[in-house]
Amino acid sequence: MMTARFLLPIVMIISLVCFSACSGTRPDNLGVTSDNQLIPCPSSPNCVSTYSTTEQHKIAVYPYTGDKAQSIAKLKKVLGELPRTAIIKETDSYLHVEFTTKLMRYVDDVEFFFDDDNQSIQFRSASRLGHSDMGLNRKRMEEIRGLYGK
Repeated sequence: MMTARFLLPIVMIISLVCFSACSGTRPDNLGVTSDNQLIPCPSSPNCVSTYSTTEQHKIAVYPYTGDKAQSIAKLKKVLGELPRTAIIKETDSYLHVEFTTKLMRYVDDVEFFFDDDNQSIQFRSASRLGHSDMGLNRKRMEEIRGLYGK
């Protein structure tokens, strides 16, 4: 019969393996496409995008605050204040950011494209795993909108 002393480390190892599996694999198809857009949302409800035409996925852009450089700096400042947030890739007009949930360690990929033609920040926020996110991506992007707009 196993005692709690021996069982606890086994349970902890299994838990760590399960939680680390929640992060999923970083997508290799992210970035700005040849037509200066971000890839479309999948059919699942765990994604929002400024490019989408479906009610389920559509969300409004963030207008520039000043010029592009000022907008990038302001958005990066906002992102830097949010917990469990990491900028993965940055160019002069694009950011790929990962957000990790606190409890289950799920990872959401968020992309920002700084659209000079429209003086706006286009974005896409999608969960890596699962089907529904209970509205978390939309809620997070609206929270960022509020912080960015201050």
